[in-house]
Formats: sequence, C-alpha cells, structure tokens
Amino acid sequence: MPDARTPAQIEADIVRRREQLAVTLDEIGIRVHPKTIVGDAKARVASTVDHTAGRAFAAVNRTVSDVKARFTNEDGAPRLERVVPVAIVAVALVGLLAVSSRKRGS
Repeated sequence: MPDARTPAQIEADIVRRREQLAVTLDEIGIRVHPKTIVGDAKARVASTVDHTAGRAFAAVNRTVSDVKARFTNEDGAPRLERVVPVAIVAVALVGLLAVSSRKRGS
C-alpha cells in the first residue's frame, strides 16, 4: 500500500519526531546527570531518616506515656506505693556507685 502523504507532510513528521527525540534525550540527560543522581539519593536518605526518627519518637513517646501511667493516677497524682520503692533503689544505686568510686580512687 503506497504512502499517501506528501513530501511536505513527511518532512513535517520528521521535524516533529526530531523535536520529540530531542526532548526525550534532554530528559534522559537530566535523569542520568550525577547531580540528579546524588540529589535523588540524598532525598531517599533524608526520607528514610525522617521516617526512622518519626518511628523512634513515637516509640519513645509511647514508652514515656506507659511509664508515666504506671507512676501516676488518672488525675496525675503520683502513686506513692510505686514511686517510693523506685526512689529508694535509685538512691541506693547512687550511694553504691559513690562508695565504689571512692574505693577505686584510694
């Protein structure tokens, strides 16, 4: 089946395809340029760090809320039956560390 296009139509088609190819090559050049590759890598790393930091913050916040709930009542008042034993253990540990460091220093 012969081509029914005129030479002018064929030339116009060739020009259009060259322009499309030039745009495509420019896009490929931008995508494979080292600065683009480094920028994309930085963006992926930043996104991963932000996601990880967000998850870590949520986990810490959840843990702090759990600990707070164990040592306070619903109205926010401290539960002395839980706070006092922990405080005694903490003071004892600090005392043992102080005595231990004095013995090493001597």
